[in-house]
Amino acid sequence: MSMLLESRKDVERIAERVCKGLEQQKVRAMVCAGTGCLANGSLKVYEKLRELVAEKGLLVDLDMTEDACGGAHDSDKANCNTNASCEVDSTHGAESVPENGIGIEKSGCHGFCQMGPLVRIEPHGILYVSVKPEDVEEIVEETLIKGKAVTRLLYQDSSSETAVKTEDSIPFYKRQHRVVLANCGKINPEDIREAVAIGGYHAIAKALDEMTPTEVAELISASGLRGRGGAGFPTGRKWGFAQAAKSDKKYVICNGDEGDPGAFMDRSVMEGDPHKVLEGLMIAAYAIGADEGFIYVRAEYPVAVARLEKAVREAREYGLLGQNILGSDFSFDITIKEGAGAFVCGEETALISSIEGRRGMPSPRPPYPAAKGLFGKPTIINNVETLSNLPTIVLNGPSWFKENGTETSPGTKTFALAGQVVNTGLVEVPMGFPLRDLVFEVGGGTRTGKPFKAVQIGGPSGGCLAKDQLDVALDYESLRKVGAMVGSGGIVVMDEDTCMVEVARFFMQFAQNESCGKCVPCREGTKQMLALLTKITDGEGTMEDLELLEELALAVKDGALCGLGKTAPNPVLTTLKYFRSEYEAHILEKRCPAGVCQALKVYAIDPDKCRGCTLCAKACPVGAISGERKKPHSIDAEKCIKCNTCVEKCRFGAIIKK
Repeated sequence: MSMLLESRKDVERIAERVCKGLEQQKVRAMVCAGTGCLANGSLKVYEKLRELVAEKGLLVDLDMTEDACGGAHDSDKANCNTNASCEVDSTHGAESVPENGIGIEKSGCHGFCQMGPLVRIEPHGILYVSVKPEDVEEIVEETLIKGKAVTRLLYQDSSSETAVKTEDSIPFYKRQHRVVLANCGKINPEDIREAVAIGGYHAIAKALDEMTPTEVAELISASGLRGRGGAGFPTGRKWGFAQAAKSDKKYVICNGDEGDPGAFMDRSVMEGDPHKVLEGLMIAAYAIGADEGFIYVRAEYPVAVARLEKAVREAREYGLLGQNILGSDFSFDITIKEGAGAFVCGEETALISSIEGRRGMPSPRPPYPAAKGLFGKPTIINNVETLSNLPTIVLNGPSWFKENGTETSPGTKTFALAGQVVNTGLVEVPMGFPLRDLVFEVGGGTRTGKPFKAVQIGGPSGGCLAKDQLDVALDYESLRKVGAMVGSGGIVVMDEDTCMVEVARFFMQFAQNESCGKCVPCREGTKQMLALLTKITDGEGTMEDLELLEELALAVKDGALCGLGKTAPNPVLTTLKYFRSEYEAHILEKRCPAGVCQALKVYAIDPDKCRGCTLCAKACPVGAISGERKKPHSIDAEKCIKCNTCVEKCRFGAIIKK
C-alpha cells in the first residue's frame, strides 16, 4: 500500500495513530544524540540500553505497517483497524507487546551540553546527566523497570546541595521558554512519524487547507517575527517583496551556514528537529509562490546533513514533498546543498553564489535577492531559527507569538552559551531577557569562580560588553544601543583572566582569514587592523597606533561591501569603548593586566616559596635561571624567552608571572 498522505485529515489521522502506537511504550528513554553528546560517547549508552532491555524482552519499537499507512488516507475508514495500525518490533506482533514495554530512542540535542551524555526518562520526567555505559544496568533495573530515580546520576544543584530529579527544576532550564527547541531532545529526529505525532506538518496542512499565500504572509507580518540570523529584518516584509515580484520561477533558501565561533544553535535544530525546518521552508515557499527550495548547510555538520537528507527522503515518501502536496495545487521540493565552510557564505548573496556553483562572494545590493536572487529569480533566504518559528505561528496565531518578547522584538531567541561559564549549552529565552540573568542564573556564573569580566555577544561580528552592560536586554534595539548585536546568538563569557586586547585580536584574525577579499575596505582594512592589534599585544604599540586602529575600524564599518565586512570591526570598537584602559596598559606600561599576552609577561621567583630544588634551572632551555642548591633562585629577565617551562616544572608554585 502507498504511504502517501493526500489531505489534512490524513496528517491528523496518522498523528493520532502514531500516538496510540507510542502508548505501547509505557516507559521511554531518550538518549541525546546531538553532536556534543555523541562526542562524549552517548551512542554507547544508547546501544547498551537497547541491548539490556531487549534481553529482558521489554523492548518496544514503533513500526507502522503498510496497511496502517494505507488506511490512514482511506476516507471512509471502513477497513481501518486503529488498534493494529501501530505494530511493534518486527520480531513479534501487536498481540505480544509486553505490558510494561520500554522504548529506547535517540534524540536531538537536549541543550545542556555541559552535562552530557544526557538521558531523559518519560513519563517520569527524570533527566540523568553525565551517563556512562557502566551506569546503564542500574538505570534499566531501578528506573525503567521499577520507576525509581538513581540519585547519583541526577543533576547536583550546588546552590542547594541537592539532587534535582526533573529537567524543569534544573536552574539551566527553569527560565527557558522553548518554542524552536520544543521538540529537540523529546523526539527521534530520524523518524517522520514522531514529528507528525507531535504536530509536525500540521501547520502546512492548515495553510494549504484554509489560507491563501497572501494570508500566510500577512499572518507572519502580523506576528512581528524578525530574522533570527543577525540583522533582524521583518520576515513578513521580506516575503512581501518576493511575493510582489513577477516571475515564472521563485526560490526559497534555508541558511544553515552557521560559522560563528562558539555558536551551534542552527546545528542543534537541524539535528534535533529537521522536519520543523522542512515545514518552515514549505510555509515560506507557499507564501511567495516558490516550487523549489534549498537548505544550505556546512559540510562540517555531518550529523545535521545526514538527518536533513533522511528527513527529505521521508517527506517525499509520505507525499509531503513533490507534486500537489496534500491534494492541493502546491508543488514543492527541497535540495540539500553542503557548503565548504566559508564564513562569508552566511551572507545572502555569497550563499547564492555558492549554490550556483561560483565562488562564495557577496554582490552589491540592490538588487536584493527578493527581486533577483538565485539564478536571477526572486528568492527568499531565511535562517534555520526563523523558519522553525513559522509552524507554531501558523498553528497558534500572531497574538500567541507576541506573548513573549518585547513590542519591537517579539518571540524567543536561542543562544549558545560558551566560554568561562558553568553551564555551557543551548538555551531559548524570550526576547528582552536580561543578559545578567542569562549569564548568572541560566549560565550559573563563571566556571572558575573568578569575577566576571566581559561577554562577547553576536559572534565575531558582535560586540564585547563589560559588567556595566550586564543589565542590557537581549533584543535588537537594546543591544544595538550599546554597540553589540543579537547576531546569530553566540555568547562567550569571559572572566578576569581574559585579555580584551587579545580577544579583539583573535576575532580580527578570524575576520581577516574569512574575508573573501572582494572589497578593499574589508580585505586590506582587516589586515591592517590585525597588524596593529598584534603590534600592541607584542608590546610594541604606540598611542598613535591606537588612534589609527579606531580610524581604520570606522572606515571598514562604513566602506565594506557586505554586512559581514561592515560588522567585522565591532569587537575592536566595543573593546576600545569599554576596555580602553587595557589597551593603554599594553602601550604605556608594557603590561598585560590579565597576564595573557606572552610578550609582556615577566617571570620572577618568589624567594619565600623557592626550595632551591634546581628543577627549573635544569629545564630552562636558555639558561636564564641561576642559584645554588637549596637556596632561592633568580631569573635573568634579559635571557628569559617566556616559554613557561619553569612554571610547569616548579612543584612549589614559586614562579610568578607579572
